[in-house]
Amino acid sequence: MDINDFPRQIARTQRFSLGVPRAFTLSPDGRRVLFLRSRGGEDRTSCLWLLDGDQERLLVAPEELGAAGVVPEEERVRRERARERATGVVAYATDAEMRTAFFAVDGRLWAVDTAGGDPRPVPTAGPVIDPRPDPTGSRVAYVTGGALHVVELSDGSDRPLASPDHAEVVWGLAEHVAAESMGRMRGHWWSPDGTRLLAARVDTTPVQRWWIADPANPSRPPREIAYPAAGTANADVSLHVLGLDGRAVELDWDRKAYEYVAAAGWDAHGPLVSVQSRDQRTLLVLAADPDTGETTLLHEQRDPAWVELIAGTPARTASGTLVHTADLDDTRRLLVDGRPVTPEGLQIREVLDVTGESVLFTANDEPTENHLWAYHPEHGPVRWSDGPGLHTGRRAGDTLLIASHTEDGHAVRVSRVRPSDARTVSPAEADHTAGGAPSGRHHTEIASLGVQPLLLPRITWLRAGEREIRTALLLPSWHQPGGDPLPVLMAPYAGPGMLLAIRARHWWLCEAQWFAEAGFAVVVADGRGTPGRGPAWEKAVHRDTLTAPLEDQVAALHAAAGHCPDLDLSRVGIRGWSYGGTLAAAAVLRMPEVFHAGVSGAAPSDQRLYDTHWKERFLGHPDEEPENYELSSPIGDAARLRRPLLLVHGLADDNVVAAHTLRMSAALLAAGRPHQVLPLSGATHMPTAEAAVEGLLRHQLQFLRGALTVPATSSA
Repeated sequence: MDINDFPRQIARTQRFSLGVPRAFTLSPDGRRVLFLRSRGGEDRTSCLWLLDGDQERLLVAPEELGAAGVVPEEERVRRERARERATGVVAYATDAEMRTAFFAVDGRLWAVDTAGGDPRPVPTAGPVIDPRPDPTGSRVAYVTGGALHVVELSDGSDRPLASPDHAEVVWGLAEHVAAESMGRMRGHWWSPDGTRLLAARVDTTPVQRWWIADPANPSRPPREIAYPAAGTANADVSLHVLGLDGRAVELDWDRKAYEYVAAAGWDAHGPLVSVQSRDQRTLLVLAADPDTGETTLLHEQRDPAWVELIAGTPARTASGTLVHTADLDDTRRLLVDGRPVTPEGLQIREVLDVTGESVLFTANDEPTENHLWAYHPEHGPVRWSDGPGLHTGRRAGDTLLIASHTEDGHAVRVSRVRPSDARTVSPAEADHTAGGAPSGRHHTEIASLGVQPLLLPRITWLRAGEREIRTALLLPSWHQPGGDPLPVLMAPYAGPGMLLAIRARHWWLCEAQWFAEAGFAVVVADGRGTPGRGPAWEKAVHRDTLTAPLEDQVAALHAAAGHCPDLDLSRVGIRGWSYGGTLAAAAVLRMPEVFHAGVSGAAPSDQRLYDTHWKERFLGHPDEEPENYELSSPIGDAARLRRPLLLVHGLADDNVVAAHTLRMSAALLAAGRPHQVLPLSGATHMPTAEAAVEGLLRHQLQFLRGALTVPATSSA
């Protein structure tokens, strides 16, 4: 094994994501499972598959659909928001019975029957974005040219239900902050009977315009984007009920006071919406009358910092009982009918499904893990997954699917259990293994075709300092205690919404081991501000997103050195991406006595240039609390630089635009502070081109070795 090949492997496998099954849908009886997966660990073309009983069947191979077209711009943007790395069939939707799956490839709409047969094209009025069949499977809604269309499958008739009245209006798609910062990727939802749609109308007229050019190809015109930077105007978003008969009704709420549509949907009880105030300290859950547009308040949640949005909420049970979350006793708890039904210390992460009166969700009481749980009023909460790792799942009929990402890799297990087990999750009735997961009567594995990494993480788990910061320490496999001192590389994200120190074989831990084999002791730590440790832990970064996280990285560094005395604290580097890049820059600027070199990738250096919903959540409005933005923006510390610093940015990034790094570099130059800048031509916020991914890893290693005077090893 030549681990020098690791950068090429991680680039060719799209960070080990190719060949891994995902996007599962179960038929109502649970006997069939649809999912996406490419045909190998280096194959970027995602295909649609069906598991029928114990047999896998390839339903759609995109290369067999004829000549490839051009991915529409709106679809390209949707994929960027979703961090989609594959090509081919990257999303699909089905009718309620899962008889037919619908998907778009390069703007063309296709349908395939799950019982068998070849995919067939569905004629449309233009390039298709986000196709969604109605529950009966009789018609499909989609967006083209900013209009929301419906095509009838029986006769092929196609008509717009809502068309933009001017060029800045789009119907049926999520606006930038909804998709990037709220987790709402959709903009239209069918009624259960398939006769009406709840649709978002997005008017970006108030939003400022930015232009992203391609400096490597000056003949191409700049791309215009509507980007609501902190303190500026958001898009005007309203919700409308659109009938197939042509009737349209707008939902009524105080849109000036609650301008964010955080979540929306339509269940058996009607439209259900949550809206949030601009300062994000108030969230309302509203039921809507689809005939009149009148809304009724079901729940109001307030928080002095911000109300955290939880995926899958709000929801309602079959009886109409409201399901949501609330922060109580420093615990994010599941509430059903206003009553907390999960215990103190169990942090809700996502609601996956509400069937009957039962709720399927993920939660953790240990932040390095995430488990699959179910709640039923007769039996309370029960954990279905077992063992360290990140677990999620789906259920239908007598089938429970558990998708696990552990230190051994990916595994997807489909278990057929007694119907009462899957629906009520009764520990008295269910057949359990010793670990608490359902053993069921029959199991099937959905194969992962992903590539085995050339390097597997060798982790020593630590709990650093009095706060017990979850910390992973990775040492070279060849290191012997008492040997030559090891320079240290801190490799954090350490920001809201993401954990890196987790008990799963994620690409960033494999990447950390590659740096370890090159001669570093690598430390990965999740301090205050990261999820999974409770509301107080998350909101410790309110009004200041750098001070507490930096303190926690120092605590993790000292804990690692206390565990392994061979760490050389006179040679400490730090590298990070996005928020982690901001933290890396701030570390070398503000604590040069601790951090001796930094790599700052795609970093928001000036927080005023980031979007409204994400940045104002933590720092408030910049016109009202400008000091918070100054405190949390490392660009203001440019004159303090006295350590080597490498700035990296993708020039096509429309999330954290390259202006962040260009302005940081200008500030450093104005202060007379030498530094390096590495532009990535054509790269977005997450580079995917093989040459860029591989070259970036090797360049960072060379930079850190030179900055910290680390001799090259024969292994990397």
